[in-house]
Amino acid sequence: MAFTVAAAHAASAENGKIAFVKHGCWQCHDFEGEGSTATSGGRVIADTQLPLEAFTAYVRSPAGAMPPFSQKIVSDSELADIYAYLETRPKPRQPNDIPLLRDLQSH
Repeated sequence: MAFTVAAAHAASAENGKIAFVKHGCWQCHDFEGEGSTATSGGRVIADTQLPLEAFTAYVRSPAGAMPPFSQKIVSDSELADIYAYLETRPKPRQPNDIPLLRDLQSH
């Protein structure tokens, strides 16, 4: 019975964190995938609603300022690991869950 590379590779959030740092994803998306205004304004990618296939396709051929990351730079298994890492990140807090923002909204 033959296994595909994707099926044989169990995505690892731990390895994904290493790849996220190694490939510089954190520079635009922050270490938690919450995005950043300090650099080019990377988007929030934690708790993505994209399935792995769409995430991979976007990384390979992104829109906007993000550079493309070919399979020579980031392998499919590394992207699966990065995706697994991002899935473990806490969901962004809602404004009503942050006291200062909640208070600002009520005025």
